[in-house]
This record gives sequence, structure tokens and C-alpha cells, in this order.
Amino acid sequence: MFRSLMVAGLAAVTLGLSACATTPKELPPEPGTTAPTQPTSPPMQQPTGPVPGSQADFLASVMSDMINFDTDRYNIDASDQGILQSQAQWLGRYPAKSITIEGHADERGTRDYNIALGDRRANAAKNYLASLGIDPSRISVVSYGKERPLAIGSDEESWAKNRRAVTVTVN
Repeated sequence: MFRSLMVAGLAAVTLGLSACATTPKELPPEPGTTAPTQPTSPPMQQPTGPVPGSQADFLASVMSDMINFDTDRYNIDASDQGILQSQAQWLGRYPAKSITIEGHADERGTRDYNIALGDRRANAAKNYLASLGIDPSRISVVSYGKERPLAIGSDEESWAKNRRAVTVTVN
């Protein structure tokens, strides 16, 4: 008897709870599938090309990030001026950006001589940019001398590639 009362009680509770439940308007998705989503605003277009103000933008916007020098020279010639003018225009668009100019030399000469020559080359580029109105406090220089060659080789073609100043954006 106790058992039949308990079964009857459970049946009554189950019926009572099922009467209160509402039927969902939409069933949940089957396992392993995704639920349909409500339409939202159209997807935003991802920008194409380099991020403005980045090193990639700098490289895409200027004539070159590098100027080359003659043997034992650090003077800025006409072709160097054009490159540095394009760099100055880019720097003018991004006044919060700073740069480092790396001075390099070929393998000939002593380490100390080439460090000093790389420094003169980097400073020549810095001074030219400053003459174009770029604040010198935005420009740092470093000399690597012959320690970071662009071209490996002991011939005029390799040496010519290694006699350079390279501009790199910092922030």
C-alpha cells in the first residue's frame, strides 16, 4: 500500500510539473551543429596593405630604406637626397614615429675604422633629414661597421652593397 501511494504521488508531481512546462519555440541544435544566428551588421572590411605607420608602411611608402656610399665616403649625393626626402615626407605624416639610422661599412679596414665610418654615414643621413625639418630628437644612430654585411663576398659588388645607411622605424 505504501508503495502504491508513493507511485501515485510521484505520478501526480510529474503530471503537475509537465503541465507547467512551456514548449520551446525553437529546439536546440543537434549535437555537432551550430545554431542559426541572428543577422548582424555586415562584417567589417579588413584593411588591406600594411598598417599605417608601421615599418612595412614605411618600406611601401618611401623610395628605399637604404642609401649607399662610395669607398671611404659619407657624403649624401643626389640619389641619396631623393631617398631621404621620401623618408622625410613619410616622417612628416607620422610625427610620433622615431627612427634609427644604422651605419655600415664593407669588410676592408680595421674594425675601429669601420665603426667610425659607419657612424659618420648614419650621422650624415640624420643631418640631412634634420635639414629637411625632421626633429633630430626623433632620430638615433648606430654604427655596425663591417659587423653586419648585407652581401657576403670579397669583391666590389659585395663591398658596394655593404657601404650603406639603413633607416628603421622604432615605434
